[in-house]
Amino acid sequence: MTEGPQPQRAAVANDDGGPSAVFERLWTPYRMAYIRGEGKPTGDHDCPFCLVPRMSDEEGLIVARGETVYAVLNLYPYNAGHLMVVPYRHVPDYTDLTVPEVAELGSFTQTAMRVIRAVSGAHGFNIGMNQGSVAGAGIADHLHQHAVPRWGGDTNFMPVVGLTRVLPQVLSETRSLLAGQWPAVAPVGPAEPGAGVA
Repeated sequence: MTEGPQPQRAAVANDDGGPSAVFERLWTPYRMAYIRGEGKPTGDHDCPFCLVPRMSDEEGLIVARGETVYAVLNLYPYNAGHLMVVPYRHVPDYTDLTVPEVAELGSFTQTAMRVIRAVSGAHGFNIGMNQGSVAGAGIADHLHQHAVPRWGGDTNFMPVVGLTRVLPQVLSETRSLLAGQWPAVAPVGPAEPGAGVA
């Protein structure tokens, strides 16, 4: 007799070795409310990206605050150190940003990359934003840019075969490390026109 919890298996039709014969199912019925849109923000009064800046940095997982944007850890990271750069203003589209917001968003993204490299030795990054719910934005009404660190081999058997992500550190520890390094690599002032151009 086997002791301990046993995996739940779902009967699936045989598709001659295709995906239904290979993949296990991880049932997450609590996600159905999210898929249906229940509890999703309806405006800046209940938008998490509007509420987080009102919290302490530790409580809100904020790594750094700027004049027009802030950097915050993703609560549902793809990899350890997955940051988002978010404008304080509640705007849905990149074209809604002002010139100073675009400049600081870009500067914070560069600093996020430097900080993550310094703290964890990331080999590369996925940088981007999903514009609109049809493009995959979970919170489409408040623009946010992702900075996802990547390492050689980070797509190993766990996510590919086990369909499971392994995060080696709790978010509060990651936030402390990144926030501590931010001032060391952040630009001190506005860049001089033409700086960095050879």
